[in-house]
Amino acid sequence: MFGMGLGEIFLIAIIAVLFLGPDKLPSTMVEIAKFFKSVKGTVNSAKATLEEEMKFSEMKQEALSYRDELLSASSDLERLTNVTEIGNEIHSIKNDLDFNTITTAQAPIAPKEAEVITFAPKAKEIVPAISTEIPKENV
Repeated sequence: MFGMGLGEIFLIAIIAVLFLGPDKLPSTMVEIAKFFKSVKGTVNSAKATLEEEMKFSEMKQEALSYRDELLSASSDLERLTNVTEIGNEIHSIKNDLDFNTITTAQAPIAPKEAEVITFAPKAKEIVPAISTEIPKENV
């Protein structure tokens, strides 16, 4: 205990009995025990506070990293949904298309080949022959 051996503790106990006497020694020992208990409680409290602070600092670091991720995602989403920027891009694409239309409209257009229309003779229709003779029975 505290780097002291059994002989040193025995020596201190004898000196305490001589100076305090047998009447005050038990109450003094109780007071010393209370003092060590309060010191131990204070050390444990400080230790718990430090551990709690370390946890808070870790949680703070995690929160800051989540915040950075959210800000990055937010800026990406804002960039993707920025109507003005999208409108500008569409306008730019439209201008490019209009420019391409103008340049192709000014280029000479090759004439189309004339269509050749042919009339194929119709297949001969088979029509039953009509007799022009009048039957004799009716005459």
